[in-house]
Formats: sequence, structure tokens, C-alpha cells
Amino acid sequence: MTTPYKRLNKDDAAVLMVDHQAGLLSLVRDIDPDKFKNNVLALADSAKYFGLPTILTTSFEDGPNGPLVPELKELFPEAPYIARPGQINAWDNEDFVAAVKATGKKQLIVAGVVTEVCVAFPVLSAIEEGYDVFVVTDASGTFNPLTRDAAWDRMSAAGAQLMSWFGLACELHRDWRNDIEGLGALFSNHIPDYRNLISSYNATPVTS
Repeated sequence: MTTPYKRLNKDDAAVLMVDHQAGLLSLVRDIDPDKFKNNVLALADSAKYFGLPTILTTSFEDGPNGPLVPELKELFPEAPYIARPGQINAWDNEDFVAAVKATGKKQLIVAGVVTEVCVAFPVLSAIEEGYDVFVVTDASGTFNPLTRDAAWDRMSAAGAQLMSWFGLACELHRDWRNDIEGLGALFSNHIPDYRNLISSYNATPVTS
């Protein structure tokens, strides 16, 4: 069955950053650790750029999962921060669900660690409650491609849309005439090749 195109709308979207914790990040092996951290922060910067409501949550952070990576807390000092005492599925935590509902948004952008648990479980739960869910694949990580692909298949089959942070930002932006400098700077900060593109653009004389 083909799922209709549901376009991301910056006026109806919220971002859920699930369990990007120091201990859990050490488990990510399906993507290079440095690239993964960059992608997570790129998604966070995109959420900031578009003014999307953002919710941070951790699981059992006093245990081996560890604390939230500090950069996220610094980027969103006023965002809801749900430190779940033990629930593995974030959707099982009443405070987390209340924070999601308080945004008033129907499109949820989700990323986290690990993909088949911390991402898949709340994604499937949110879909069941009628949300349109977009999974940021390159800002989510897990043990290996085998477990990742199984999780992607499970979420896709349930109706989740899988995207990269870059594709997500472009779909939210819609039109380069809205802003070149700001989004170009965001891309340049996280994609070295894009920095070359922008440098070339800036060096090109403007013709009338």
C-alpha cells in the first residue's frame, strides 16, 4: 500500500530527542561516532532555526545510560526535559506524553538511541495515537546495520516516514527565497562539502 505524501510543515511539527545519552552513544556502531554526533547536533540546530518545539528525554540517566549529551541541554535550556525513571518506551511516561500533547502539533520528528528501542517504541506508540511521525535516520543510531534495518522496516510498515536531517531541513524550508544566509550557514556548519558550495557562492560576483 502506498502512503500519501505528507509534507512536513514547520507550523505543525515538534521535535523529540530521545535518549541521546553519553552511555548509550557508546553503543552506536552503524554510523561513525563523529558523524553521528554531528548529525544529532545538526538536527538540533535545525529545530532551533525553524523554531520547532523540542522535547528532551532520557532513560534511567542515573544508571549506565548516563546523562544527556550537554550540547542538547545547552541548545534548549527552556525545553521540556523529561528524565524518565525507568520506562523504556518514552510514551509510557505520562510527563513525556503530556509534553508532546502540550505542543499542539500533529507532526512529530523523532531521533534517538538506540533505533530499535528508544526510537521505534515511541514512534509506533505515537502513530497508534494518530500522529504523523518522521524518523531522522542519521540522527538515530544502534548496534549495527542489521538491527537498524529491522527497526526501519518495522516503523515504515506502521506508517513512519524515514528522512535524513538534511532532507528534513529542506522540506521544512520549502523555498530558498525565504532565507539563504541562515540556512546556508547551518548546512555549512555540519556538511564540509556544503561549506565549499557556500564559499563558492559568496565569492561569485553579483551581476545585475
